[in-house]
Amino acid sequence: VGVATQDPVLRRRFSGQPEYVVNYFFFVAEEVREIMARIGVRKFDQLIGRMDLLDMKNGIEHWKAQGLDFFRIFQKPAVPPDVAVHNCEKQDHGLERALDHQLIKLAQPALEQREKIRIDLPIRNVNRTVGTMLSGKVAQKYGHAGLPDDTVHITFTGSAGQSFGAFLARGITLELIGDANDYTGKGLSGGRIIVRPHAEFRGDPQENIIIGNTVMYGAIDGEAYFRGVAGERFLVRNSGGTAVVEGVGDHGCEYMTGGSCVVLGATGRNFAAGMSGGIAYVYDPGRTFKERCNPAMVDLEPMPAPGQTPPELRHRGEDDDTLLKRLIENHAKFTGSDAAKAILANWQVSRSLFVKVFPREYRRALKELYLKRTSQAA
Repeated sequence: VGVATQDPVLRRRFSGQPEYVVNYFFFVAEEVREIMARIGVRKFDQLIGRMDLLDMKNGIEHWKAQGLDFFRIFQKPAVPPDVAVHNCEKQDHGLERALDHQLIKLAQPALEQREKIRIDLPIRNVNRTVGTMLSGKVAQKYGHAGLPDDTVHITFTGSAGQSFGAFLARGITLELIGDANDYTGKGLSGGRIIVRPHAEFRGDPQENIIIGNTVMYGAIDGEAYFRGVAGERFLVRNSGGTAVVEGVGDHGCEYMTGGSCVVLGATGRNFAAGMSGGIAYVYDPGRTFKERCNPAMVDLEPMPAPGQTPPELRHRGEDDDTLLKRLIENHAKFTGSDAAKAILANWQVSRSLFVKVFPREYRRALKELYLKRTSQAA
């Protein structure tokens, strides 16, 4: 209990220490060396292809293996002497052609003197993980604290490839006019991502996909605003990122453990499956969201009246009405969203049409943390 959780209450029940894991692997390595010594092998490379060292008897004689033919698996294929059977050369991933090299060069004033800079560039879907190497430079010099908000603001035009803005560091804003592929904002680490359609786009953003699947997978910090619909598994395993989107596919907020989500449009099925933390607000004027939400770990609640969120249940210390309105205002400001503007124009009515998705475990943890703080203050 407590090994794979961010809940401080559950973590207290785990008595292990990081040093125990280190010690365990030392023993594993020592035992592997002993076994290799017994069979006369000095390096792992010498084990590759050695079918003669496999203990086949126990596997073949097991009752589940009856009727199976393992001949082709246990037979060593004939390999010419000049053909390697293990890794002998490095793969060329083409990193020298990565767009980030150009970004790092253009961002030197920000990296060295923390000066605010603005960059405008085209982007294509062959440009993958754009912003990640730049974020590495920021993290190398400034750590997770990063740069002041919006120090580096890069506006791209076009279609971004996979993992646009992955692990984006604090202080970097990536604004994309166009659309993005899967894994946008993967591991988001404090930066800001904005994706909006071209000005000449004539469709309804709430009916058109603008980002792919598994967006903001494992995000830990930062925010994103998407004027359009996301694919499946939006915010899966999000632990601290904040996002506003105008519709999502199936399995939204799956396994989410923290952070905030605002959906201004329709959702797919199985929303909030395995969601143990964080908060989601879903705009539901048709009152149909309940049919598409997985209720196993969450409660669906009406929006509390302004200022009426109990102190012990405030997400990141903020009243629900204040938090939701602020995020929608940001969305309107950053993306020009007509949907956000319409909601804000009639806020008193619109706010009542949102459903609050509140994980039960998160509710319990918030209460316990609040009681701990108040008792310590007393």
